[in-house]
Amino acid sequence: MFVALSRFTVANGMHDAVREAFLARPHLVDRVPGFVRMEVLRPQGCPEEFWLMTWWSDETCFDAWHRSHAYHDSHAGMPKGLKLVPGSTEIRRLERIAE
Repeated sequence: MFVALSRFTVANGMHDAVREAFLARPHLVDRVPGFVRMEVLRPQGCPEEFWLMTWWSDETCFDAWHRSHAYHDSHAGMPKGLKLVPGSTEIRRLERIAE
């Protein structure tokens, strides 16, 4: 099992619109080979910060998704004009060891 943790911080006050975009997400990733599940989280007290955790059968499936046109299409619902804090975007690759 492979887990990808993506993190970013909204710079221009559009965090509520980003939250709504995630609630209405098109679920394109749900049909991708190797995808297991996704959770979108925000730290309490930091509404502008978003953490996405996606579980995959293996890292190769995640890499294929991340390079695909469908990956870019899945972001079409993000609010227009969204700006992120420079340097806040991060992807961490995690190995799941135990449940």
